[in-house]
Amino acid sequence: MDLSPEPETVELADRVREFVRDEVEPVEREWAATGANPGDELRRGLQKRAAAAGLLAPTGPRRWGGLGLSATDQSEVLRAAGRSLLGPLALNCAAPDEGNMHLLHKVATPQQQERYLAPLVRGEVRSSFAMTEPSPGAGSDPSMLRTAARRDGGAWVIDGTKWYITGADGAAWTICMVRTPEHDGQPAGATMFLVDADNPGMRVVRHVPSLDTAFTGGHCEVAFDGCRVPDEAVLGEVGKGFAYAQVRLGPARLTHCMRWLGLAERAQEMALDRAAEREAFRHRLADLGMAQQLIADSEIDLAAARGLVTRAAWLLDRGERASAETSIAKTFTSEAVGRVVDRAVQLHGALGISGDLLLSLYLREVRPFRVYDGASEVHRMSIARRAVRRRATR
Repeated sequence: MDLSPEPETVELADRVREFVRDEVEPVEREWAATGANPGDELRRGLQKRAAAAGLLAPTGPRRWGGLGLSATDQSEVLRAAGRSLLGPLALNCAAPDEGNMHLLHKVATPQQQERYLAPLVRGEVRSSFAMTEPSPGAGSDPSMLRTAARRDGGAWVIDGTKWYITGADGAAWTICMVRTPEHDGQPAGATMFLVDADNPGMRVVRHVPSLDTAFTGGHCEVAFDGCRVPDEAVLGEVGKGFAYAQVRLGPARLTHCMRWLGLAERAQEMALDRAAEREAFRHRLADLGMAQQLIADSEIDLAAARGLVTRAAWLLDRGERASAETSIAKTFTSEAVGRVVDRAVQLHGALGISGDLLLSLYLREVRPFRVYDGASEVHRMSIARRAVRRRATR
């Protein structure tokens, strides 16, 4: 199979790379000095520039104004966007909006797409995805879901607490995953609801302090207290929330990998430049064996991660679930990215851990990736179980 990108995709990725270098990286340096989450004013300004350049919403469906790229094409373009922490935000392909676009495109009714998906693709609003809960609620194990919805007259009433919900502060709406009882022939299970931010029963309680700061709206605790929503707020069908979560999570894991790979590639380029110019012990760092090992190991990590991501994207484009492949790619890439950035910091010495470069910021930002969209340990458990089942059927 030929997984080489089409010339048009290469050209688009080059344009994105130039846009990020010229328009986004200068803003990134200014934003990094603030130590705060990027605000909506910054987001709107960057997205206005991206729209003018014809680069907005590369993963969004064409019908609603996106570029409609395939997963394989996304692997090139999102890597280019990810070369800056603010690149995905600028192009409107950052989490959680990018994953919500995909889910709404696959599951939402035409009316829901008109109301929620269209303005999201155009960058007019932000969104959030509320599934994680404080202990003992759902986290890595979604079956521990405690937030619940009950019928009351002709409406659903949601009660519960969600925690570490990315982008919730300032989002126009959220997709909330809750437990639901048997209803209208559907068994008890999990259901997704679209909840508008102005619903009086939903409230952002606080920002959860976090290691990373690059998400607009932060990571929030969100309370649902007698939150009434109509039947039209159900996303898909009642009781099928866990199945829809897989529709979102597999591709979203992969786009996370693509974006963070771009940042790791930028960190490696910085390390290469430093090794070529910096001298110690009468030699360039690039000529010293221990530095060469750091450089080589990062090259290996990057090449392996790109290969895993590209193959998983190819399978998704073929219409396959690719659950095992996206899980493997996410686990390896999340850890490889951390190793690459860490080695880049090491090769820069004290400069790498200082605030004079952005590498120390990158190191903080990439660490949570080993937890987001499934912790590495959970993915390893899933990968192992699949391997055992596969072997047992031979």
